[in-house]
Amino acid sequence: MSFAKRYGPWAIIAGASEGTGAAYARKVAAEGVNCILIARRKGPLAVLAKEIRATTDVECVTLSVDLSAADAFDRIKAAVGRREVGLYISNAGADPNGSHFLNRDVDAWIDLINRNILTSVRCCHHFGRLMRKRGRGGILLGGSGACYGGGPHLATYSGVKAFDLCFSEGLWSELSPHGVDVLYLVMTTTDTPALRTLLAEKGVPLPPDVASAEDVAETGLTRLPYGPVHNWGLQDDEAGYAQQGSAAQRRARVKITAQMSKSVFGEG
Repeated sequence: MSFAKRYGPWAIIAGASEGTGAAYARKVAAEGVNCILIARRKGPLAVLAKEIRATTDVECVTLSVDLSAADAFDRIKAAVGRREVGLYISNAGADPNGSHFLNRDVDAWIDLINRNILTSVRCCHHFGRLMRKRGRGGILLGGSGACYGGGPHLATYSGVKAFDLCFSEGLWSELSPHGVDVLYLVMTTTDTPALRTLLAEKGVPLPPDVASAEDVAETGLTRLPYGPVHNWGLQDDEAGYAQQGSAAQRRARVKITAQMSKSVFGEG
């Protein structure tokens, strides 16, 4: 079955205005699947939609919505209307805070939870049901290595990513018998405008060997049929940062994360 038949005729890309989201949109459109591009900022969405229409034969519509808002799912559902969505990509989950938990107002963390969990879960439930009924489709959730344990600057972020990891595994086990693919892509540090903005605010240079947004999107779409999890940079049977262990090993991992955090943010 071709990509378009398996995941078309429409795909939702949430968080599509830049970075990996925009890369996903371009690659999905190149496969002949119509795109519904969702993000908060209207301008970048309009530019990307115009580019996709000019370079492909697919339809492309946009929706400007804050994915942390309480009515985000209702607005997405209304914008989709009667269009048949065969692919849902949740890519809007970055942490723009780069802060210890108590150093930011709690509303910043509530927004992160809403964006990563509540809106995404509602979308997965609604569109997943329709995919299951049709016997085909795909759900791809963008993740992070932070899902495997907490550390400084990561209290809320690692928590929501751990939820997404476990949620994706459960969803995969439920939907794969019905022909619906589910993947949680555990991403590494990726070169995106959001990352560059955060690092610039902290006065920290871009780390070496960061992944490109295009490579991440290519890997996500390639590995989608082989869920529930793919760890960036590792083979399917290769243990690395994803390896789980004893309490002592996890404690050591938190200390390692603290050192990594210090190299980026300048504090443990």
